[in-house]
Amino acid sequence: MVQSGTCVGRQTEGTERLRSAGIAIAWAGLLLMVVGLLVWSGGLSWFGRLPGDVRIEREHLRVYLPITSMLLVSVVLSLAFWVIRRLL
Repeated sequence: MVQSGTCVGRQTEGTERLRSAGIAIAWAGLLLMVVGLLVWSGGLSWFGRLPGDVRIEREHLRVYLPITSMLLVSVVLSLAFWVIRRLL
């Protein structure tokens, strides 16, 4: 009798984990859509042209090192994952 109660408890816990994972995936999809719309509409045209991004253009050579842009992406993603971890 006790073992069946334990099994039901595990199923409920597993179902709750799946539900929270589904909600997290839905939010990630919504965020991806918003970023996609911003890129498509030109709302992020400044991205990649920040001070600190190295761009060398010559006749037969193009070198582009988005140092500052990638630092910004790193900080934003680190903060986002920290918030997600705190909420779950």
